[in-house]
Order: sequence, then C-alpha cells, then structure tokens
Amino acid sequence: MKYMKDWVEILLRSIGLFFLVFLFVRIMGKRNPGKMTTFQLVNYIVIAVLTALTSVKIITNIRLGLIALAVWTLLPMLIDFLTVKSKVVHDFIYGKETILIKKGKVMEENLKKAKLTGEELISQLRAKNAFSLADVEFAVLETTGEVNVVMKSDKKPITAHDLERKVAPQTEPQTIILDGNILHDALNELGLNEGWLKTQLKGMGIDLTNVFIGQVNSSGDLYVDLFDDMIQLPQPSVKEALYASIEKSQADFMKYALETKDEKAKKMYGQHAEDLQALMKKLQPYLLR
Repeated sequence: MKYMKDWVEILLRSIGLFFLVFLFVRIMGKRNPGKMTTFQLVNYIVIAVLTALTSVKIITNIRLGLIALAVWTLLPMLIDFLTVKSKVVHDFIYGKETILIKKGKVMEENLKKAKLTGEELISQLRAKNAFSLADVEFAVLETTGEVNVVMKSDKKPITAHDLERKVAPQTEPQTIILDGNILHDALNELGLNEGWLKTQLKGMGIDLTNVFIGQVNSSGDLYVDLFDDMIQLPQPSVKEALYASIEKSQADFMKYALETKDEKAKKMYGQHAEDLQALMKKLQPYLLR
C-alpha cells in the first residue's frame, strides 16, 4: 500500500508540476535555445532540476519546491524588466558585445578576452558564409555567443537598391487551398473569389480535388502543389501576363499609327503608344523579375 501511495503521489506531482512549469515558461516569454545568454541558460537548467527533484520527492516538502521554483521564475522576470529600463543593469547581467574584427583587422586583444582562438573565429565566420578574412569588414561577438558579420562593400551581393531599381513590397503568401478544400476566408481577404480560382485551375489543367496546397503571393501569382507528385505544372504568373497584355496594346497602337492615313487618328494612336511605353517603363521593376 505504501509503494502504491508513493507511486500515485509521484504521478500527481509530476502532472501538476508539468503544467505549472509549462505556465511559468510561457510567462517568462519565448526564448530561442540557440540564442540564450549564459544567465538565461543557467536559469532554465535550475528550473528543470528543481522540477525533477520535486517531482520524484527528493525535495520532500512540495511547498519548499514550489517556493524555489517561484523564485527562479519571478526573479529572472524582474531582472529582465530592469535590463530593459537600465543599460547598466543590462550590461552587468548579460555582458557587452565584443568587437572581433574592425575595418578588416582582427582585434587580437578582444579575441583573448572572449576566450576565442583564431581557428574558432574562422569557424564562426564560415558559419556566416565568410570564408576569407579579407572579405570581412566588421565582426562582433554577441552576448549570446553568436558572431555577426558585415562583409566589405565590394563583397556584398548586389541589391535592387544598388541598381537604383524599385521593387514591389513582398507580403506573406495566403494559403487558399488545403487538402483539396477552398479556404474562403483567405480567398476573400485577397479580394478574390471562387470563380477566379476555378478559372486559374482550369487554365492549368488540374482539378481542385488533386490540389494539396494552393497559395497566392502578394503579386497575385497562384502556386499549387498536387497530391500526384509525378505531374509537373507550369505556374502561371499574373504579373507577366499583365505586362505582356500592356506590351501587346502598346504594339497595336504603334501599328495603327503607322497604318492609318488619318492624321488625327495617327496622332491619337501615337500618343497612346507613348503613354503605354512610359507606363511599361514604370511597371517593369514590379511586373518583371
């Protein structure tokens, strides 16, 4: 009977502590395990140890175990609050960032303070796709132990900003088909309807029931993944189709302007062609990629 009583007590303790610790962790906020500071990591480990010891009755008095858990939960929350309010407290608790490379030069003294070897530095740089020290302009060791890198200007990938080109802003794609079923709320949010979707699917030659996932991006392009993985489908591009339509209209106006003998009509068609040409130039960065 005593063995059975102990078994039941441990079971109830474990279940109760499981939900209690789950609540504590949610209250403490989301943490990325790979980006925790040393203080945060130690805090979570202590909470885990206290929970385990209380669960199996090594800490026999459950009240004392709960008090210890409360201290290791609430005190770090208080410290986090103070670190937000005070830079001094933040630096004292979490430490400061350490500059490892500045203006392309390795800071050997800072490397020693951070207890990093040259091989470890090179390994951290490789993790950031920086395989040559000569390509690195700046590198800093964060308080989480992660090394962040800024490449030299001539080693950075070229962006649309560098080319002085405007690009359309990107938003999160909306899933409008899941497991062969239309998600009407998502479709309505995009300002589309079921008729538009069926027209798109018909143009692709596929049936709705064969679609596993269907998404529409911010440009209005429909992407579908089918249950039948053997079928290869071209994905329609609304942007390219729109640009092609404008381009065809511009070419038609040019053709009409050349063919007509009516000077008034020739001037009108020519003006429309110029207007569309200017419009195409403005829309090209947005519609063609």
